[in-house]
Amino acid sequence: MTSAHPSSPSTERSEPVSRRRRTARLPTFTTFSSLSPLLRLLVLTQLAFNIGFFAVLPFLSEHLGQSVGMAGWLVGFVLGLRTFSQQGLFVVGGALADRYGIRPVVLAGCVLRIAGFAWLGFAERTWAVVGAVLLIGFAAALFSPAVESEVARQAVVWEEAGGGDRTRVLALFTVAGQAGAFVGPLLGALLLAVDFRTACLAGAGVFVLVLAGHARLLPQRIPGRVQVRVKGGARLVLRNRRFLALCCAYGAYLLAYNQLYLALPAEVERAAGSQAPLAWLFALSSLLVVTAQLSVTRWAGERLAPRRSMVAGLVLIAVGFAVVGLARPAGWTGTGGLMPAAGFVVLLTLGQMLVAPVARAWVPDLAEEGRLGLYTGALSSVSGIVVLAGSSATGLLLDAGLPAAVPWLVLAAVPLVAVGVLPRGSRPVPPDSSTPTAPSPPVPPSSSSSS
Repeated sequence: MTSAHPSSPSTERSEPVSRRRRTARLPTFTTFSSLSPLLRLLVLTQLAFNIGFFAVLPFLSEHLGQSVGMAGWLVGFVLGLRTFSQQGLFVVGGALADRYGIRPVVLAGCVLRIAGFAWLGFAERTWAVVGAVLLIGFAAALFSPAVESEVARQAVVWEEAGGGDRTRVLALFTVAGQAGAFVGPLLGALLLAVDFRTACLAGAGVFVLVLAGHARLLPQRIPGRVQVRVKGGARLVLRNRRFLALCCAYGAYLLAYNQLYLALPAEVERAAGSQAPLAWLFALSSLLVVTAQLSVTRWAGERLAPRRSMVAGLVLIAVGFAVVGLARPAGWTGTGGLMPAAGFVVLLTLGQMLVAPVARAWVPDLAEEGRLGLYTGALSSVSGIVVLAGSSATGLLLDAGLPAAVPWLVLAAVPLVAVGVLPRGSRPVPPDSSTPTAPSPPVPPSSSSSS
């Protein structure tokens, strides 16, 4: 397989350990300022995206049920449509970014998101709500894989130019997204004091600012990026067993992470008699990522190769499920009964810090030259299918009337199985005939200037 950069023949990235340790010891607060202008723009983009998104979407279900008057099943159906139109179509957005470049795809996605939020603010009938939600989801399917793939590509350039391990860039990207996910609901809650329409229009306003900033600052052409035809991309992904193995392992992690919204609420309800403590547990998870992600990435970069980092993260997640499973037979309630749930959240979040940046940083090693957008989108789409199937099975498991510990111990086995699925060493294969046989030379960070 043709690597996205010729100097990384192995997914374990065989640069000397001394070099990796030396770069990992750079102070974390200098990471952002040391990035190229393009990378700084893309990291801030992720922050703005999530502020605008989470100012609206956490409050959508209540709005649909109470203000619009939808039945519960219809609310769930609409939310499912949004997820499908977003995650399921990431692969489309990634392929379009490979074909046309990230600028037109990102700008088009911002325009659709603005229109979707504005429409949602005024939608009062079911068909209008469905249309607005589909537009909101498809907008993300355009701009998110475009931005994420370019961040991964620029992280490789940054690494090859001696800036440090690429996972530090992906970790910073994760922190920016989590910070947006933390600030967005706070902004939305303040705006809901007026009404839901105001929150929607404010969310649209955030994307108006993003659109204006990117129209001015995002380069027309990014040096070193090649454009390839869309045709044949799906065949390449389906033949790439190592990449599909990574998708399955990443899907198992996402399935575990989604238990914050499925298994954890039921456990909190049992222990506390209400779901009020959930907000504190979610805040705990967000604050851990914002405050500790860069330090955890630096620590892992000094000691662990990428595959071992993912293994460690998956094992921590499994232990988190086991903590609740082993405590469940005791039937503890009150503050003491919430301690296993809090331990689960902490371990799950620590596992996330080890798994998520490394998985994204691994994709360039598995993608053919010029296809990074497709592969970045496919990582979300394929793992999303895993989560969809796994969530249905988890729901059945939780409702099956089994002994209290069994569902949690079964869920603990999922990340352990994913450890066995993770790909190992790589070997090159002939490049696709539709892509260049020799990759373009790396672009120094200083040359990726914004225009």
